[in-house]
Amino acid sequence: MRRRDFCTGITGVAASAWPVFLHAQQKPMPIVGFLHAGRQAATARYLAVFRQTLAEAGFVEGQNVAIEARWADDHYDRLPSLANELVARRVDVIATVGARNTGQAARQATSSIPIVFGTGGDPVASGFATSMARPDGNLTGVNYVVSDLGPKRLDLIAQIVPQSRLMAALMNPQSTATEEATREMQAASQRQGLRLLVVTATSEREVDEAFAAAAERRAGGLVVQADPFIHSRRGQLIALAARHRLPTIYTWREFAEEGGLITYGPSLVAVYRQIAVYVARILRGAKPGDLPIVRPDTFDLVVNLRTAKALGLTLPPTILALADETIE
Repeated sequence: MRRRDFCTGITGVAASAWPVFLHAQQKPMPIVGFLHAGRQAATARYLAVFRQTLAEAGFVEGQNVAIEARWADDHYDRLPSLANELVARRVDVIATVGARNTGQAARQATSSIPIVFGTGGDPVASGFATSMARPDGNLTGVNYVVSDLGPKRLDLIAQIVPQSRLMAALMNPQSTATEEATREMQAASQRQGLRLLVVTATSEREVDEAFAAAAERRAGGLVVQADPFIHSRRGQLIALAARHRLPTIYTWREFAEEGGLITYGPSLVAVYRQIAVYVARILRGAKPGDLPIVRPDTFDLVVNLRTAKALGLTLPPTILALADETIE
C-alpha cells in the first residue's frame, strides 16, 4: 500500500523514511536455482543458452531475476547437499540438468519448490512424474531419452566395423542410470549377435584405463554413455580414441565437432532452451504439474569424415545417407 503524509509536521521525517519503506514493500527478486552434476567449464556454453532464453522470456539476470548455480564437479555424492543449499537459499524454482542423480537429489530436497529437470531416463519409471502429459507434484521438464538410444548407437558403430563381433561400452558407475543402460546395451548386443565389454570410469586415470582395456581386448568399437562426467572429459576421450585407433560413437554433436568419429543424439542446446522456457512459465505463475514433460522430436547423426579417414575407415553408404551432417 502507498503511504501518504497527513501532517505537515512530520513531512520531513516521512520523506526521509520513504525509500526504506518502499524497499520493504517491493517484491523480492525471484531466484532460479541451477543444479548440475558436472563441471562449470563443461556447461558454460549451455548455461549461456539458458540465461539467454530466460532473457528472451523477460527475465534478465541481475535486473529482475537472480540465478544461484551449483555444480557437483563430477562428484555425484555431493548433489544432495547442493540441492539442500538451494532449498535453504529459498529459490523460487530449481532447474536440474545432467545425470538422473541430479533430479533425484532435488526431488528429495523439496516437495514444494518447483523443479524443472532434464533427464535422459524415463521420468515416470524414475518416479519423477505420474505421467508425461500431466506430471502432477512439483516436477516437470525435458526427457531427452538418451538412455534409450544406447542400442541404436551400438547398431551404428557395429555397421561401421561389421568385421568385429566384440564391442565396448564406457559407463560411469556413479550414475543411477548406468545399471539400466547397461542391461539395455547387453540385450541389444545379444540380439545383434555381438559380445559387449563394459568398461567403467569415474576419474581421468580410469578413463585412460578403460580405453586401454578395450584396446587390449581388441574391441572393434566403443559406445560412450551420455553422462556429465564423461562429457566433461571430451578432449581426453577423443584423443584416446585416436591414439588407440578405436572407432567411437558419442551422444552429443560437440564430440564430432571436436574430432570424434560419430555422434547420435538430441540437441543439448534445445534441451537447455526448453528448460528455461518452463522456468520462465513457472516464474509467471504456472504450476509444474500442469506442464507436460516434453521429448525432442529430432535426433542428429553427425559424422566426422576427417576422423574416419585418419582411422582408415570406409563408412557404409547407409551411414552417410542417414547423416544429418558430415564434417570434412
